[in-house]
Amino acid sequence: MIGARKLAEWFLPLARRLLYLWVRSSVFPEKMQDLCLAPGKPVCYVLQDRHLSNLLVLIEESRRAGLPRAEAPLAIGGQHPARSFFFVNRDRSLAGRARDQNDHSPLLAHLIGATIADPELDVQLLPVLILWGRSPGKQDSIIKALFSETWRPPGAWRQLLAIVLHGRQVLVRYNSPISLRDLLHGGLDQEQAQRKLSRVLRVHFRRQRQMAIGPDLSHRHTQVGAVLAGERVRAAMASEVATHGITPDQARARAAGFAREIASDYSHGAVRALELFLTWLWKRLYDGIETHNFEALTRVAPGHEIVYVPCHRSHVDYLLLSYLMRRKGLTPPHIAAGANLNLPIVGALLRRCGAFFLRRSFRGEPLYAAVFDEYLHLVLARGFPLEYFIEGGRSRSGRMLTPKAGILAMTVHSFIREHSRPLVFVPVYIGYEKLLEGRSYLAELAGKAKRRESLWGILRTIRSLKRVFGRVHVCVAEPLPLAAFLDAQHPGWRAGSDDCPAPWSRALVRRVAGEIAKRINEASVLNPVNLIALALLATPRHTADESSLHRLIEHYQALFAEAPYASASIACTLDAPQIVAYTQRLGFVERFSDPLGELIRVTEKQAPLLAYFRNNVLHLFALPAVIACLLSHNRRLGSARMAQAVRGIYVLLRAELFLRWPEAELAVASDAVIVVLVARGLLLRGDPSGSLAAPEPISQEFAELHLLGESIRPLLERYFLTLALLEQHGSGQLTRQALEDSCHHLGRRLELLYEFNSPEFAEKLAFSGFISTLIEAEFLCEDEGGLLHFDHRLMTPLADAELLLSAEARQAIRRMAGGDRSGGGRGAGLPPVKPPPS
Repeated sequence: MIGARKLAEWFLPLARRLLYLWVRSSVFPEKMQDLCLAPGKPVCYVLQDRHLSNLLVLIEESRRAGLPRAEAPLAIGGQHPARSFFFVNRDRSLAGRARDQNDHSPLLAHLIGATIADPELDVQLLPVLILWGRSPGKQDSIIKALFSETWRPPGAWRQLLAIVLHGRQVLVRYNSPISLRDLLHGGLDQEQAQRKLSRVLRVHFRRQRQMAIGPDLSHRHTQVGAVLAGERVRAAMASEVATHGITPDQARARAAGFAREIASDYSHGAVRALELFLTWLWKRLYDGIETHNFEALTRVAPGHEIVYVPCHRSHVDYLLLSYLMRRKGLTPPHIAAGANLNLPIVGALLRRCGAFFLRRSFRGEPLYAAVFDEYLHLVLARGFPLEYFIEGGRSRSGRMLTPKAGILAMTVHSFIREHSRPLVFVPVYIGYEKLLEGRSYLAELAGKAKRRESLWGILRTIRSLKRVFGRVHVCVAEPLPLAAFLDAQHPGWRAGSDDCPAPWSRALVRRVAGEIAKRINEASVLNPVNLIALALLATPRHTADESSLHRLIEHYQALFAEAPYASASIACTLDAPQIVAYTQRLGFVERFSDPLGELIRVTEKQAPLLAYFRNNVLHLFALPAVIACLLSHNRRLGSARMAQAVRGIYVLLRAELFLRWPEAELAVASDAVIVVLVARGLLLRGDPSGSLAAPEPISQEFAELHLLGESIRPLLERYFLTLALLEQHGSGQLTRQALEDSCHHLGRRLELLYEFNSPEFAEKLAFSGFISTLIEAEFLCEDEGGLLHFDHRLMTPLADAELLLSAEARQAIRRMAGGDRSGGGRGAGLPPVKPPPS
């Protein structure tokens, strides 16, 4: 004991002087008389976290303020403890984890015991809050913001960094003294008094810290316990005990491990650091970020639980949306991220910025599923904004992917279970003019395996920072109040809140997903790259003379303006020459001279990338493209046959492209398109019966009409291929897997033999999505053996699809689908088909 005192006598003054060569502090209150310390009563200082640096600051500032020395022995009742301070939070390992959160300071125990033993004794406990870096929201340096004060108790290394980075901005706040005698009234014993005093001090420091740096949003520290206490998690733990023969403590430990794996660890400092970094990054990458209809958020955000559901085109999506929410003065959402992004360093940073992680599949882990479900319910019930992507992954084709039910179903079930706070889905469209991941998407569409995310892969993208990526457009779609949607779809949903998920909820979740996807598409932003892709990819060799290209772009702009897809869609404000110049600067097109005039062509290897951007907005022009296809391939159609063909193919397009019109409104929408096409000379009115005709084949207008229809051709050919295979094999002869494999193999073969301007034409997921559409529309049904059955109704879309394709395309697809008749009638090169049951 004597040796320790002698060590302190020379070490603490030396360490204090060395520290204050760097440290500069601000002390509150400025006048120590405002503390109203009672003279004659001993003073014991209370610090929150056990760090030598905090103690040295306390010693120096107390000396400067003329207060009792913190390092001096404390005189109480004839006894003299060696020091006049203690820490509320006890020893921490090097990594910063508490060894025992409930361990009390020996000095605190001694003070309580002495005060209980001596009714005349009182001690003034003086809490001192020491913050390194103050409020993270006011930092203007990324590194300083990242290591500023947070709610996470710092470890030794983090504290050292805080000293280096924030030593010139130390806040020391002395708080009003707490009378130990006043806290002990009521006849408390030693143990009760220790628990009460520790609780009072922790609440006190929490309030002081919240005043300085904002509320604690860290789920990892404040809500993991609440997740484990959930009824469904407790039931899952009991089931785990019974199923696997483990102890309850082991089951709880597994559940706690899952909760820590999932939960975010929100930090104001990390969010501020990310904001500063992204401000710099966006200026390097983009010409600007355009936002549209954000006023819709200010209308619904107050008093509502907000769930942002953007389309998923890039890893930039979630960074961009959180950044914009913060810049608009809204709370950044907590984001559901795939476990593949939980990488070293990156995962920890994303977690501190509000990301929580989920596995791609919960299969085989009912305890994990219960923990995640409870965590999500807790986030929603406590009002934190949420963000996730209903597509499940980034779209490699550029089109909206078929929504996945998983986390969306959990959200709907959570709301049905507890709906005291109204919940609103906010669909968001994000449109790029160039993609960071563009090359990797093309490689995956070409058949290469998806590259796993890694820290090294992220570092390699730094090479892209010198490229030009145009502008980014973010448009908020019409919000979807969940309660009103449920009332319209299933009026008795509130009565079934105790039985969730209810049997009816699966179909309802599917309708919610479809409605969200439809609203995202309604909020599309038409940018210059979309327009140049629509126009040039339809041309032979992806080349056009400049005046013809301008006319085609103007046709698209006229259709957008005069027969608008939706009121929420945003037009491109550039004219045709400006669009060409803009995309030339981005490197998508190039200009070259010809004796007969200037030509514009797609730059080498850019056509597949442009197909991605065409697909972003394909739904905006799907109906005009179908009408153009019908007339360019058939020259003349009566109004009734035309309406029938449009209706037959629309039922397939609507489900895959999430088109907005119900079938009852299709005729009106078609008439609006026809009016524009007639006014621009691309269609001609026929006889009084209302028939329509294409211009003369040798005319420029006929060529332009044909090019308008070409944008939808790859999609229609994929439909025709699938339907032709089904017709060839017959009802009840193919499994879904066999049909998908057959479509994929034939699609690959067609790509090799014929020119396609769509790199995703043969993508297996595209065929899978279309087959799902046929099943959901009840054109196909699976029996217990997995075989697909259909009737004559499926042949109607097949007949209509034939009207939309050239004779050459129809013959090629039918020939390949039919294969060599002498070979048993099965398509050449197809995988074996499961035989029908006997």
